[in-house]
Amino acid sequence: MQSLPPEALTQVAAYFQALSEPTRLQILNLLREKARNVGELATLCECSAANISRHLSLLTQHGLVARESRGNSAYYSIADASIYALCDLVCGNIARQFERTAAERAPFALMPPATPPSPAGRRVKSASRR
Repeated sequence: MQSLPPEALTQVAAYFQALSEPTRLQILNLLREKARNVGELATLCECSAANISRHLSLLTQHGLVARESRGNSAYYSIADASIYALCDLVCGNIARQFERTAAERAPFALMPPATPPSPAGRRVKSASRR
């Protein structure tokens, strides 16, 4: 990204914004397996077809997804497979951060549960019969 003009940075930001929605990431993941139509994607994502169509439109605008007509249906596939390398890089980074955080918290998991303190200044009387 060195020495990119502001217009190019705006395009880069828009590209990453296209990847910032979980449903769009789910669509890209499903298209990794094979080309699918809107109905299939809607069912698998548990979304409406209209919602999936909007997501696909945005992904197509950014060159991530390609559209192909087959009879009465449109099938979508990955237009740029390098997106998976980017996603795998990000997922690996998140996994390392999670492992680091888990390792930092591990010593605390071994501590016995805290017992609540007794009320200050009160003596606990035993209930004994006289």
